[in-house]
Amino acid sequence: MKKHAILLTLLITFLLSNFSYGQWRGPKHDGIYPEKNLLKLWPENGPELLWVYEGIGDGYGSPEITDERIYINGEIDSMGYLFAFDLQGKLLWKSENGKVYTQSFPGSRSTPTVVNNLIYTASGRGQIVCFESETGKEKWSVNMIKDLQGQNNRFGLSETILVDDDKLFCTPGGKDTNVVAIDPQTGIIKWVCKGLGQIPAYNSPIIIKLEKRKILVTFTRRALLGIDAVNGELLWSHEQDTSRGESLFDVHCNSPIYENGYIYYVTGDGNGAVKLKLSEDGSTITEIWRNLKFDDVMGGFVKVNNRLIASSWTKRRWNMLDTNSGEIIDSLKIGKGSTIFADDMLYLYTEKGKMVLVKAHTDSLQVISTFKIKKGTKQHFSHPVINKGILYVRRGNALMAYAIKNEE
Repeated sequence: MKKHAILLTLLITFLLSNFSYGQWRGPKHDGIYPEKNLLKLWPENGPELLWVYEGIGDGYGSPEITDERIYINGEIDSMGYLFAFDLQGKLLWKSENGKVYTQSFPGSRSTPTVVNNLIYTASGRGQIVCFESETGKEKWSVNMIKDLQGQNNRFGLSETILVDDDKLFCTPGGKDTNVVAIDPQTGIIKWVCKGLGQIPAYNSPIIIKLEKRKILVTFTRRALLGIDAVNGELLWSHEQDTSRGESLFDVHCNSPIYENGYIYYVTGDGNGAVKLKLSEDGSTITEIWRNLKFDDVMGGFVKVNNRLIASSWTKRRWNMLDTNSGEIIDSLKIGKGSTIFADDMLYLYTEKGKMVLVKAHTDSLQVISTFKIKKGTKQHFSHPVINKGILYVRRGNALMAYAIKNEE
């Protein structure tokens, strides 16, 4: 009996520490969605619109999808809300989650993070709130600026919260409280990293899991940081080239990608695209190449085999880059926007409101289908999400669900 109790305890501990639902930009935070059997050609007017909900308020963050629910942040009359829907688009509840940032591009910024039966949100004014997923009841909250002595930036805090095992990571950007790990059950601080003392950037962090070390990788104003995720020790930093002017190079929105010993990041306001070699123990980095022309600001990027694909901020086009040489090998002149990938196809959402289906060949990009997003308000900034054969697109106050599964 005692043996069974021990095994049950171990199983529960494993589930609580390893099982999570919602993830920003897919299960690996890299814009790749593990969907299969999706349409390889859309109808002339686009895929079937299953439902649309207009009323989530202003905002730019994507939805998070679980097996039973959809969660998304929005803003109404300067107050932020977390909305919960069923998979048919029926509103189940909404809960306040703090005042939003209103100085520029008013609206909610980040995407909710769902872990087991808890949801974590962060507002543009630094309010982190932990909710119960079934009821929307607040469990705890902490403000990164007031409680953690943080600093805001010129477009409002935009980080999507990352939870890994027994730690929630956030970037208040304080001189002494630069990056902080919190207990996700209680909101109590577990460690503090001074970093470089820079104000926060706009990206969401990732965790690199090596054999003997976990590394938190995130941007602050002018540097990419590598921090020991267990104890908060700053291991290394990669600073931006500010030789073209100190007032620039501080808008870093894209999460890095790690694969097979290399870290890739893309900025539109700094070093462009960069490939870094991470040492075996994770304690040092070596720059392999950088390409200033591959300069996406906030649309994310994907790595497909040995290619990086993202839009360009300066040239208003999508680029394909060879990860071995660091050179751009093809471009599509279709504007700029967000990039995700699923079932061998790219899904591009332009800032002019077009959804574009693209085939990424070895050395070229080919447009297959397009349709116009007509619902919603304000900018087309949100990153699309794919889940169980459905493409979710958020534009301002509207959340749309399109059927993209191949039913034949």
